[in-house]
Order: sequence, then structure tokens, then C-alpha cells
Amino acid sequence: MSHNFESAARPSAPPANANNVANAASVSELEAHLGYWLRFVSNHVSHSFQKKAEANGVTVSEWVVLREMFRLGCTSPTVLAQVAGMSKGAVSKLIDRLESKGMVSKSILLADRRQHSIELTTEGEALVPVLAGMADQNDEEFFGKLPPELRENLLEAMKEVARTHQLKSAPLN
Repeated sequence: MSHNFESAARPSAPPANANNVANAASVSELEAHLGYWLRFVSNHVSHSFQKKAEANGVTVSEWVVLREMFRLGCTSPTVLAQVAGMSKGAVSKLIDRLESKGMVSKSILLADRRQHSIELTTEGEALVPVLAGMADQNDEEFFGKLPPELRENLLEAMKEVARTHQLKSAPLN
């Protein structure tokens, strides 16, 4: 699909039949929607970071878990699921994958054998700043050309949309 950044300059395709002529004027262009452009940019930003994360042996979902564990310190899967905005099942699968990669360790709590504490291993803890730097670099690559005020306004606008709609889950896909 070709993306014309000046969509107003692009001529519209003629309606397929006479019944569509009356409706054609009321149908907005795909590229006239803010959501379209948000998704367009987001897909490119996310794909770029995904490649960087995978080059370091983790998925973006695993990165989110690692980053939250770095912030929380020793924690439980339940707490991690709550703060990451993921289901406990999804977090458990990610923890298992990260444990098999040597980045997370689990300990069974003696009082209740069903509960675990989880923490980053030395390897996992060392990887978080590396990936955080790559996330910062990725943001700079895509948004660094924006004037600082516009960049801050865009960030605040996205946060406000998230607050207004009570969006809680981590953007993983």
C-alpha cells in the first residue's frame, strides 16, 4: 500500500456504481483518521524495537516482564501480572520462558508451596539497562526529529487518551 502523506492531493477513486455516488462524499478517507496514523507509526516503531530485543534473545513481552521485575525487585507472579496489565497465565508463561533462558529465578515460598517469589538473575538484571538503552535509541530514531515541545505534547496526549479510556494492559502486539 502506498502512503500519500498529502492525502488531500490524491484523487479519490470513482464510485463503483451510481448508488455509491451519493455515499462517496460522506465516506472519509482511510488516511484522514488519527487512529490510522497512530497504528501506522506504532507498527514501525514496535517492529524496529522487536528486532532489537530479539537480537538480544528476548521478545517484547519478555522485555516488559524483565523491565517491571527490575523496577519491583523480588516479587510474585500475581503482583507482576497486576502491574504489567497481563493475565496471571500470560505472566507465568513468560516467567517460565525467562527462567529457561537464565534471566529469572523462582523460589517456592515455604509457607504455601503454591506461591512463588521471582527475581531477576544477574544475567537478567544486566540485560535490562541494555534493552532500556535500545528502547531509548528506538524512540530517538523515530521521534528525535520532532521539536521537544511537540514530542512532549504527543506523549501527554497519548497518556490522556489512555487515562480517559482506562487503558491498562501493556501494548504487546
